[in-house]
Amino acid sequence: MNRIVYCANEFVSERQARIGLFDRGFLFGDAVYEVTAVLGGRMLDNDLHLARLERSLSELDIPLPLPLERIVHVQRELIARNTLDEGTVYLQVSRGEADRNFLYENGLTPGFVAFTQAKQLTGTRAQREGISVALAPDPRWARRDIKTVMLLGQVIAKRDARSAGHDDVWFVEDGLVTEGASATAYVVTGDGRILTRANSRAILPGCTRRALIQLCADHDVVVEERAFTLAEAQGAAEAFQTSASSFVTPVVRIGDAVLGGGKPGPLTRQLQAYYLDAAGVAEAMPL
Repeated sequence: MNRIVYCANEFVSERQARIGLFDRGFLFGDAVYEVTAVLGGRMLDNDLHLARLERSLSELDIPLPLPLERIVHVQRELIARNTLDEGTVYLQVSRGEADRNFLYENGLTPGFVAFTQAKQLTGTRAQREGISVALAPDPRWARRDIKTVMLLGQVIAKRDARSAGHDDVWFVEDGLVTEGASATAYVVTGDGRILTRANSRAILPGCTRRALIQLCADHDVVVEERAFTLAEAQGAAEAFQTSASSFVTPVVRIGDAVLGGGKPGPLTRQLQAYYLDAAGVAEAMPL
């Protein structure tokens, strides 16, 4: 591969791109990131992702590396230069470069890199058939609302889940589900209500979550934003998760509990259709 990426304020071949040894994102994980889905060469929910990027940076007192309109230009230019039709565009902003020290000086110039990844986002096996999620204690720090690059807990949890025969993992804290390792978690009650944890420092405020909740409101689907227990999850009529690169994905097994006979439920199917229809690609995912 020889993608064109954005690094050091210019578009270069990925083979030429270099990040400094003393970048604080490399040394301390002192950086945040965002991932926006691309379908038909068009970005989905990008305004929500950029708003979250700005919020994450503000929470860490890191300035924007470029005005938002310039960041959008970088994204679009990367999509065009790499002729990306379906996949993602990734943004990462670090506090900047300085000799290694826990304490940092004010006024560092933020580091900014961006690149695209071609991948199938619609019509995947997971979306068609559903996935199995393991359950694991939440290993992350207390500020999960900030989308930092500190993802080692998620990396290990996903690896352990895969080794145990699952597709993904949901985190649990004090007997309550927080969220997936890289997705928002939802369950559907017997009377058709959707339960998902309310935004707080305990979870990442998902952009696909926000878009889906609005679609639910538009279609008179009841969403109750509250924490739910393991018993509620494993006894649910349906379950699913959302993320920028997997949209609405059915969950048919939680731990050792099989839901809906191991098949995606009707409300989950409807939500998949609502989201893709809003994205203008309803025909892209045969169910």
